[in-house]
Amino acid sequence: MALNRDELILLANKIRNAEGKTEKENDEFLSQFLDNVIDPNASNYFFEPAYNQLSPEEIVDRILAYNPIQL
Repeated sequence: MALNRDELILLANKIRNAEGKTEKENDEFLSQFLDNVIDPNASNYFFEPAYNQLSPEEIVDRILAYNPIQL
C-alpha cells in the first residue's frame, strides 16, 4: 500500500533530521520514501543544498506534483 501525503511528510521529516538510530535505518527511511513516489529525482530534495530551505511539507508537495512526460 502506498503512503499518503501525511505519512510521506513524517518520513521526509525523519530523513531530513536523520532520526534513525543507525545509518542503515536512515537508508531504510530513504528507500521507503523513494519506493512510494514516482519522481526519479526525489532524493535530490534531501541532499542538494538548493533545497535546504524547503520544509518536509514543501518537499512532499513538489514530489507529489511530479508528472512524467508521456511519450
